[in-house]
Amino acid sequence: MASFSIEDFVGDGVLKELIPKLLEEGWDDVPTLKIMNPEDMDAINMTQHQKDALEIRTYLHDRALMQYGDKLEASRKSLPELLNLSTEDLSSQFGMRRGHIARFTDRNNKCTDPLPKSYGLPARKLTVTPSRSNTIYKMQNVRKSFCRSSTNNDRSLEESLADFKIKDGYIFKGIVAAGPAEPRACGCIQPPPVVDNVAPYSAIENISVQRLTPEYKIGMERLVKTKTPPMKASELWRDKPAVLLCIRRPGCIMCRAEAHRLYAKKPIFDALGIQMFAILHEHIESEIKDFWPRYWGGVVVFDRTMGFFKALGGGKLLIDKFLSGFVFNPRAIANYKRAKSMGIEQNFKGEGEIKGGLFIVGPGGTGIAYQFIERNFGDWAPVAEVVEICARLKNQQQDEGDSSRSPQEHK
Repeated sequence: MASFSIEDFVGDGVLKELIPKLLEEGWDDVPTLKIMNPEDMDAINMTQHQKDALEIRTYLHDRALMQYGDKLEASRKSLPELLNLSTEDLSSQFGMRRGHIARFTDRNNKCTDPLPKSYGLPARKLTVTPSRSNTIYKMQNVRKSFCRSSTNNDRSLEESLADFKIKDGYIFKGIVAAGPAEPRACGCIQPPPVVDNVAPYSAIENISVQRLTPEYKIGMERLVKTKTPPMKASELWRDKPAVLLCIRRPGCIMCRAEAHRLYAKKPIFDALGIQMFAILHEHIESEIKDFWPRYWGGVVVFDRTMGFFKALGGGKLLIDKFLSGFVFNPRAIANYKRAKSMGIEQNFKGEGEIKGGLFIVGPGGTGIAYQFIERNFGDWAPVAEVVEICARLKNQQQDEGDSSRSPQEHK
């Protein structure tokens, strides 16, 4: 699976010299860099070779084929020209393996969900000298595309959500969601029950947490150098809503795949004003270094008392055994195969039987808007549901802001 490190993404090609400019202009993480449009490229005076390189690397990143980035870029061919090469040429010129050639030439088969086709950054028409502050201007423009102030913007968001099809039998309950409870071992083993009610806000607000990493940006240190003091979890979403991805084990292939898949949508969450946190219940430094930023470029937080994981289980940890929960569970095996097809590496370090899930928490003390429970090992919260709930939070905040404004401000 392709890394979310900018340095890994640009490799040793022509984009490497652009890193200072990308940082200055706010193109400082991989998901955002991948949605650059032609006008954005012209705004920072990218050469045609650099434009072609970005298109090639974006395509390779979606297919977990970044190991061929430097060679393909050095050919000075555009992506359409490379896709028209024969199997023999791709193998002889670039050393591409036959299985990788099949993945490369299949334009529809991607190892990660792309951003919706209807989603994109609006063009920036700068009236000032380009600077780092334009990042704020960029994100303000993106947020406008999700507001309800115009019919076109409504349609854009609806089309974006429609592109994220909810599949695999997930049932959208509105607040609490989980994968289906399928029979195990021909019905001889019953799946563990899950809660039907959303966790009370009081169950999570005072959890003791500790930041282990910052949000990834170009050139950043791999881990926080000084150990940050513990704090209340409510500080994480004090000013802005947050998505909290509770990771069962950072070395798990299915957990890594879920984190990678969710973080790839970072530009959408940025546009909606949503923060992204990965929550761990174990602090193993080597595992964090392997996990961040390769599979997750957002902030990583240590849940010192497993409070979030207990909240997912209605006050107690959701624990499943490897034999009954995985070996005899066809759903979990299918989840494993899905993650393995994405080309993700794994290890078996750490505790792996405590189930995870996902929370979406509103700003301040407004409460939990959504929670997803990992009923089967490797169940993922459907991205469509997560984005939809985040969009509702955004619209709710705007409605509250509009109602609090005076009549003179509305004029």
